[in-house]
Formats: sequence, C-alpha cells, structure tokens
Amino acid sequence: MWFRNLQLFRLGRAFDLSAEALDSRLRKQTFQGCGRMDLVASGWVSPLGRHGEQLVHAANGYFMICSRKAEKIIPATVIRQLLDDRVAEVEASESRDVYRREKLRMKDEIMVDLLPRALTRNTDLFAYIDTRTGYVVVDTPTPSRAEDLISQIRSTLGSFKATPVQVKRSCMNTMTQWLNGDRRLPPGLDLGDECELTHTDPSHGIVSCRHQDLTAGEVRNHIKGGKYATRLAIRWKERLSCVLHDDLSIKRLRFEDVIHEAEGDTDADDPATRFDLDFSLMTLELSDFLPQLLEALGGEELEEQAA
Repeated sequence: MWFRNLQLFRLGRAFDLSAEALDSRLRKQTFQGCGRMDLVASGWVSPLGRHGEQLVHAANGYFMICSRKAEKIIPATVIRQLLDDRVAEVEASESRDVYRREKLRMKDEIMVDLLPRALTRNTDLFAYIDTRTGYVVVDTPTPSRAEDLISQIRSTLGSFKATPVQVKRSCMNTMTQWLNGDRRLPPGLDLGDECELTHTDPSHGIVSCRHQDLTAGEVRNHIKGGKYATRLAIRWKERLSCVLHDDLSIKRLRFEDVIHEAEGDTDADDPATRFDLDFSLMTLELSDFLPQLLEALGGEELEEQAA
C-alpha cells in the first residue's frame, strides 16, 4: 500500500463530498471486467482489495481510492503472423495480390476471433484525495496515467477540477542551484547520492551519477559546462528519500526504517487494520514533506496567482 511514486494535483475548489457520498458515486462505475469482445475495461474497486468492500478508505480527511484497468493481451507478433499466413493463403489460392484495405479487414477479423480467448491483465492504480489541503496524490511514475485517473474521476463525478501542481521557480534551475551550491537546501532536506545532468544542446549528452558524493567537484564541473539537473535524489529528515524530477514527479519514494518501526510498534492483526495504519502513517509523513518540498522549490504557483 505504501506509495512508491507521486504525481501531484491541485483541486480547483474545496472537495465537499463525504466519504460515504464519494463511495456512492464510485459505485455507479464499479469494475466489471472485460466482456468477451472488450479489449479494455476499467472501473473502481476497493483499495483494500479482497479484504474490503468500501470503494473509499477514509482516514483523518484523506480519501483513498483505487482504479482497476483490465486489458486483453494479444501480442502484436501473433496478429502479424496470423495475418501473414492468411494473406499468403489468399494470394496462393486466388493468384492475386492482397492490398492494404483488405489486409486491414483481415486484421479486424483476426482480432474478433482472438478476443474471446485472450488472457486478461489487471492493473490497479491508487490515489488519495486530501480534503483538507486540496491535493490529489496519484501513485504512478507516469504523468499520463495520472491524468487518465483524474479523467476517470471527472467522468464518474461529472465535475472534478484538478490540475498538475506548479511551482513559482523552475524545478530544474533550483535543483541545479542546490548541486552547484548557489542555493542552500532548507533545513531537513539533504542531497542524496544520485542525479542526472542534461545539456540544453542534445549533442552534449547526458551524465548520470549514482552512488556518488553530489558535492564533488566533477559534478559542479558538468554544471559549469552548461548542464542542468533534470533528476535529483534527496532525503528528508532521515524519514524518507526519493528522486525528484524536473516535471515535479517524485519517483522511487522510500520511507525509512524509523517510519516502519512505528508501524511495527502498533498491534494490527487483520489486513484491514494494517492497511488503515499504513495509510495513516504514510499520509501523515507526506502531509509534512510535500508542503516543505514545494516551498523549497519557490512555493506553489496557484491558478489565481498565475492569472
């Protein structure tokens, strides 16, 4: 349940639905799976999986939700081989060429034939809504997948204004200044041991540093040579670590032992209680970390300020 990647969104207005009302809305689009002739299907499931029935897990003003996507697996190589076989058969038996339009029709017929027998792959995507501060946090490394989930919420609720979080300063410039010593990291934040430096001219290449002292002179030499930080590992108060990207994506999020020790000190025998405890601990840490990170990046650029 612990999130590993974060995509951050800002609600355009206060979220005024209760957990019960949100659950009722989500039930109108619960996950039903793929039908015989469906290639893709999606819907809402319980965040607790088989251990829960509610589609919203609420704790301290945080609402956890989960979207499930089912996809039929039909390898392109299989379709291409069957199509080649069918084209060859027609050309041999009828002594004629098969052209593009007929090939497309054959390909559609092959898909129709394979769909009912195809295997299905399910993928779950978790997110939580912070009803107090107006953030939506999606656990995915891919911005497009996060946008898809926001669109799914919007489709379910009819209206859901949420946009990616923006900051007042360039994230790339700020990370570069931290590495170069031009700007101090605020108390609690420290450099990790990994970064990626990219030059504005693609011909100058990309430098990836791993397991390295980022205050070393060779890192600063790359910056003096015109490279900018597009990815930077950071640590926060010895409680969590992550890799910050220049698009404000947070990846490879890891909660340190001090957090998991607190988890282990509490009795939680059943899966539902354990899930609730983990969720509470995670959101407590992120509710402290995220505002401080955004402030370190120049503060959040709110929509009315941008206007």
